[in-house]
Amino acid sequence: MRSDGPGLAGWAERQYAVSARNLTLGVSATHLVKQRPPFRQRIVPKPGSVVATAVMGAYDPDPDYFFHWYRDSALVMDALRIAIADGSRPAADAGLVRDFIRFSLDLRGLTGAAVLAAGDPKRGVDPAFVQHVRSDADLRGVAGDRIWGEVRVNPDGTLDTLNWSRPQHDGPALRALTLLRGLDLDGLDRAGAAELLHIDLAFTLAHHREPSFEIWEDSLGHDYYTQAVQCAALREGAGWLEAQGDAGTADRCRQASAALATALDGHWQADAGAYASLLPASSDAPRRALDIAVILGVLHAGLTDGPHSVLDPRAQATLAALEDLFAGLYPINQDRPSGRAPALGRYREDQYYGGGAWYIATLGAAEFHFRLAGALAGGTDFALTADNRGFVARALGAEPRAEDAASPAGRRRLADAFLARGDAFLATVRAYTPDDGALSEQFDRTTGAQTSAKHLGWSYAGFISALAARRKASVSLRAR
Repeated sequence: MRSDGPGLAGWAERQYAVSARNLTLGVSATHLVKQRPPFRQRIVPKPGSVVATAVMGAYDPDPDYFFHWYRDSALVMDALRIAIADGSRPAADAGLVRDFIRFSLDLRGLTGAAVLAAGDPKRGVDPAFVQHVRSDADLRGVAGDRIWGEVRVNPDGTLDTLNWSRPQHDGPALRALTLLRGLDLDGLDRAGAAELLHIDLAFTLAHHREPSFEIWEDSLGHDYYTQAVQCAALREGAGWLEAQGDAGTADRCRQASAALATALDGHWQADAGAYASLLPASSDAPRRALDIAVILGVLHAGLTDGPHSVLDPRAQATLAALEDLFAGLYPINQDRPSGRAPALGRYREDQYYGGGAWYIATLGAAEFHFRLAGALAGGTDFALTADNRGFVARALGAEPRAEDAASPAGRRRLADAFLARGDAFLATVRAYTPDDGALSEQFDRTTGAQTSAKHLGWSYAGFISALAARRKASVSLRAR
């Protein structure tokens, strides 16, 4: 690795090992017990559940993330797949994936009507907390496939009865992508995986046109992130369905995926030179322009080329605009040492736990560059346009030339530059990671101290996928 001194390479490998080890802290955490006294809840996780963090919190000050989020759990399982494949996790961890599939399938029977039939969910709740319990009307709406728009459940497999931003539609699509990428995993329950895949693809196909709450669970609308992962899940799922002999559903998935790709195109905002993250459900609501969710959507969708992949000049322009935003917004980015890229957060207006930098955001920028380097090292064509000239220039350290995109030697030069730029983001993560390698959700925009949830599974997953992309790019470059 080229940035932040000769120790970055060794640190990254050590941090990868720590991340692979800590990734499963919240997976099948059956030894833990979560008490929520104001709500009369006692939660004991079941095998296959994935809590976002195993560190207990009750907004005291750490947040209460002791839930099985569909989004987080899919991303953790995908990272576990990567770590099993490279030997960082034992092959026996395929059992955790089997348990995850079974836990997910067992959620099918959950309904709000059953919760209400068991008694008033507000009975016995501390009066000061009753306002945080879902209404009867809200719970009655949880029926049929609506369980998959529930965002999260309790890790004991029961319905979450607390108010939250619902529905969210990215979880089933992400889970489908994770399953599709892991079908060749030794020891996988392929029958269970197929059953869950059918469920996730059917839900995505049925609800992809509907607005839902976006990745950060703040606003209702048509979210770039959600549409990107839905587009990819339906596209990849169509091939799998066809191989299963279901050509009719495969065709409908392809049509829906094409419609989603068109919808994603509509997020481009020429005035901002970036994809808008959220197009609101109503005309009087504000859109959200610059948001790292766009970059995470590109990465988690994993399209290999074309629009809405890392090769998309407009996605590249969006990342450049985000770099510029946070370089000026965060004090920790001022006077940073040579070889470090800016620490990135979510979006300008973010105030959650101080609106600091996020590990997954800064790692996402690193992974974006690593994947781009790998694509070019593999011989993929690169388009130099008016939209992405600034993005390319900051990696090269000079204005790009036409031959940088037109010749094999030029593409090799670009690949080397993008790899180095990814290293610069990795060096920034290193600067704000403690010696023990623990990764929280955020680090403070002014002091760099870790904040919000401790040992966040998604942060470890982000490190694993970023470094895996770097390793792949390095192998491709050495082979050229």
